[in-house]
Amino acid sequence: MQTETQKRTSTQAALEPLYHLVLLDDNDHTYQYVVELLAHVFGYAPAKAFALACVVDGEGRAIVETAGKERVLTHQQRIHGYGADPRIPRCAGSMSAIIEEAA
Repeated sequence: MQTETQKRTSTQAALEPLYHLVLLDDNDHTYQYVVELLAHVFGYAPAKAFALACVVDGEGRAIVETAGKERVLTHQQRIHGYGADPRIPRCAGSMSAIIEEAA
């Protein structure tokens, strides 16, 4: 049986708005970089990371996570801090990711 505190906490978590973390495409990062980035930040397996890399490349963007605001903010910071793709000399930094409210 749940206590009142547990019920309140459970209800608050259920009511917390969700946000999408959206990875944006560019021409300065390779598929291998995207796969490594997604594995590093989220622990995604190579097959899932590659599938998301294909979506980013084909559609210009891909939702890589849907979660509470703090979690997506943390992961956005990790994406932005991941660094440049060493395979592309002109690459100046990390990929970009934006946060959007989930519908």
